[in-house]
Amino acid sequence: MKILTMGVEEEFVLVDRVTRAPVNRAPEVIRRAGRALGEQVQAEFFNAQVEICTRATADRRDLGDELSWLRTVVGAAARDVRCLTVACGTPVLPPEEPLTVTDSDRYRLMARRFAPLVTRADGVARDDGLVCGCHVHVGTLDRGRALALAQHVRPWLPVLQALAGNSPFAGRRDTGYQSWRAVEHARWPTVGPTPVLDEAQYLAHVARLVGDGTLLDNRMVYWHARPSEHVPTLEIRVADANAELDTVVLLAILVRGLAATLLPRVDADEPPPRVPRGSLLRAHRLAAAQGITGIGLDPVDGRERSAAELLDDLIDLARPGLDATGDTEWAREQWGRIREDGGGAARQRAVLHRYGCFSAVVDALAADTMRI
Repeated sequence: MKILTMGVEEEFVLVDRVTRAPVNRAPEVIRRAGRALGEQVQAEFFNAQVEICTRATADRRDLGDELSWLRTVVGAAARDVRCLTVACGTPVLPPEEPLTVTDSDRYRLMARRFAPLVTRADGVARDDGLVCGCHVHVGTLDRGRALALAQHVRPWLPVLQALAGNSPFAGRRDTGYQSWRAVEHARWPTVGPTPVLDEAQYLAHVARLVGDGTLLDNRMVYWHARPSEHVPTLEIRVADANAELDTVVLLAILVRGLAATLLPRVDADEPPPRVPRGSLLRAHRLAAAQGITGIGLDPVDGRERSAAELLDDLIDLARPGLDATGDTEWAREQWGRIREDGGGAARQRAVLHRYGCFSAVVDALAADTMRI
């Protein structure tokens, strides 16, 4: 079995060290961290966010080591400007200053074109627009193979989304969800399951979306699984940013193991599973609302089942790919840990229950983000 490479993009919220509220200090953080990281640290849409990007690797340990290094460097740069990096899908506390959009031509144009998604009627940036995800790339794949693989993996993406739910709070309130980021992010055009398209259809479809103004450009295709337009990979975009590093690595190796197991079916021209779009949407809604502690929909027959059982099934399905890289036992150990404590959202709620204040949740997230 061919060993696929993998890479991770992580987005962090920058919060003030005293107030724990989001702050617009990304330019200073990126300038400092960029001396060591170069283009591996980047701006995101708002100046209260930063993104780190690993290099492609085939080794789980190398991926963990690089993520640890990137987090360390960015965390130190954040401390230099009196803030903390927090890996969480949505900010726990609301900003105490208006959010500002990153000063680039593309982001300024996006802010104008999609103003109702970005700003309130009074022109101030919407607090609910700040969301942070964790994106996993697997490759090397040309666009055609990446699209075909997306069709095969998409029934399993709600299960991965449930595993990574880490945004129960937003703006000092409990949303009732495991992943409120999924709800907020879905306001943008094209966020959702990947359509069933071949390469020619994909190019024509995206051209129409750009041509009619639905999208700014082809980089705004926000499907849950998409062929990357800047590296030869399939990019999976369903996960919240997670503070615990092992959870991020687990997500990456499960994506890679699933892709490696299903890719031979793609290369044999086997048709992908026929799953109604409505069923996929419901599965993603359940994942956002209930996470790994609730129910999900079976990717094969659509029955309601325990989300934890579905994760067991995903690991079983991905086992050929996991076995090929020696990751199976480590994956099962990490899944056992998460299954016991309920995952990121459950850990956040446990901190709030114990200490009774949302600032303690931010502190715990910041500590876990840097516990490397």
